[in-house]
Amino acid sequence: MKAGLAVFFRRLEAALIFGASFALAAFVVAKKSEVEHLLGVLGPSRYLLAIAVFAVVASAPFSVTDALAIMNGVIFGPWIGSLVNAAGIVVAAVIGYVVALRTSKLLDIESTVQRLPSWVRHFKIGSPMFLIVVRIIPGLGGTIATQTAAALRVPIWRQIYTMSAIAIPICTALAFGGDVLSNYIDAHFVEPANAFAERHHMHFPHRHHAVPTPLPVATP
Repeated sequence: MKAGLAVFFRRLEAALIFGASFALAAFVVAKKSEVEHLLGVLGPSRYLLAIAVFAVVASAPFSVTDALAIMNGVIFGPWIGSLVNAAGIVVAAVIGYVVALRTSKLLDIESTVQRLPSWVRHFKIGSPMFLIVVRIIPGLGGTIATQTAAALRVPIWRQIYTMSAIAIPICTALAFGGDVLSNYIDAHFVEPANAFAERHHMHFPHRHHAVPTPLPVATP
């Protein structure tokens, strides 16, 4: 009963995270011009900033990068956004591995593996396929894979390509999805609303403060 309840909550968490990601992406779409203007001031360094933010978030335990992957697609477009996401994932794999080298000793690998689904335990612990399939598990999968890789001191390139094999396709799909979502909202909501307002000469009235009438000047 407890195991079933835990699975239910993991699935509920994944659904909420996915929904929150799209809600956040929709907010970015609504403020797209302001965000693009802010990033435009930074020049080419905006790409480095986006990669750094993505890498820090993705390397943190129990992190969620869906929203960032979507927003990069909205802000930079699907192709550059996907490249930003991919670069951030590679950097995050290195950062997460280096940090896990110090914290993996706290991980009881045997008990952790025993709690994993049976289809994961068919693969040798620390093998490329093990590190790949573990990352499919929502929530804890990525953290367990990185901690296991560090605890077993697998080559860092294995950590990079196993993380990239799962994360890059997902984040690429999210970047393209974010761009499609942005274009859909612009075409079906923003542009018709602007056209309607222009056609009917609608504008938001400004609030004016009352100006006191000047008192008549007394003549001598």
